[in-house]
Amino acid sequence: MKERKLLSVLILLLLSCLCFAQQEEIDPKLTEVWEPEPVVVTPGGGSAPPSDAIVLFDGTDLSKWQHQKGGEPKWMLKDGCFTVVKKTGSIVTKQAFGDIQLHIEWRTPAEVVGKSQGRGNSGIILQSRYELQVLDSYNNRTYSNGQAGSIYKQHIPLVNVCRKPGEWQTYDIVFIAPRFNDDGSLLSPGRITVLQNGVLVQNNVEIKGAVAFRGQPKYTKHNPKEPLLLQDHGNPVSYRNIWVREL
Repeated sequence: MKERKLLSVLILLLLSCLCFAQQEEIDPKLTEVWEPEPVVVTPGGGSAPPSDAIVLFDGTDLSKWQHQKGGEPKWMLKDGCFTVVKKTGSIVTKQAFGDIQLHIEWRTPAEVVGKSQGRGNSGIILQSRYELQVLDSYNNRTYSNGQAGSIYKQHIPLVNVCRKPGEWQTYDIVFIAPRFNDDGSLLSPGRITVLQNGVLVQNNVEIKGAVAFRGQPKYTKHNPKEPLLLQDHGNPVSYRNIWVREL
């Protein structure tokens, strides 16, 4: 019995030595990948955008934007930000986008007026169809899939990290646009990840379709790239420091 145990130990030791020897013989360079080499991008410092960003608003003018129906935007530009002017209409970027990383800062009015959906309401609508809600959700209860950080009426935010009314807030968004087959059917749904004020609130969730106030969202085939839309919902919400990176 002792001899069998000793033999087993010797066999295990031999196998271990053989495995180690084989690993030593494998050249580590065989698993090194040198091409393609990643493009160098200089990160922005503070509120500055990275070097490859498309700056949509730097605090000086609205030249990258237009009214949703064409023409000049009628929102108020002042003190390095622009603010929704009630009943003047939503605005869209002149450039269209597909997959993007988007940084945008927003602020609801310091003076609290209204409640629920009537308080600091706007929206960041990707490809003019898929809405990330903007709302004053600081001590302001509303339906959970309609508060700030929600994919409107589709996905509840993981947490509520809203700052107080009148304070600037940030969204950092990674959006993967939907793809469609030639016959108009959906090939792959859109997906979105959102950090609000540096905190993850949407984790690569599947977008169910274009925003719908009533009924269920659904997809309709559209161009691979479409404009970004900021919503006039009647409340004086402000925006600043907007940039995008095409992915």
